[in-house]
Amino acid sequence: MYDKKLPPPYKSLLAIRPIGARIRAHASTATNNFYPIMNDPHSTNSPTPSPEAGFAQAPAVNQAAQDLRSAAGEKIKDLTAQAASLKDKAIESAEHFRDVASEKAREARSSAGEKAHHFKEIAEDQWSETREKALEFHSTAEDYIREHPTKCVLGALGIGFLIGLIVRR
Repeated sequence: MYDKKLPPPYKSLLAIRPIGARIRAHASTATNNFYPIMNDPHSTNSPTPSPEAGFAQAPAVNQAAQDLRSAAGEKIKDLTAQAASLKDKAIESAEHFRDVASEKAREARSSAGEKAHHFKEIAEDQWSETREKALEFHSTAEDYIREHPTKCVLGALGIGFLIGLIVRR
């Protein structure tokens, strides 16, 4: 009922301490000469009450704050450990990826080398066959020219005449 009339910082203080504890705390401060002695109004040895004195932090509040600090510290340690674990996992994953990628690159390089060697052999075979055919054609043409020289000369003359006509136009 009185909690609604207090300003916000004092509401939380009252919410933390149970009502019975507040009454006991108030009674213990009254017996420890917190309030001036009533039958000696001119006494200078007793302290005067201050407005903030009634709302001084209780040991429970200090303990709660300390518990929160320690819990936050533990949480930070846990998060730091989790971050380190994640970092280690990321490093392991990167190393695994690097190993797998290098193995795949070796396999691709080996496969490409085998294909290149295979194509080179095929090209050499084709070149040797083409060269053999060209030499065979050359020897056949040479033999034909030796057997029929007149036909070859007249044929060459006719082909030359046709090429001359085409070039002139």
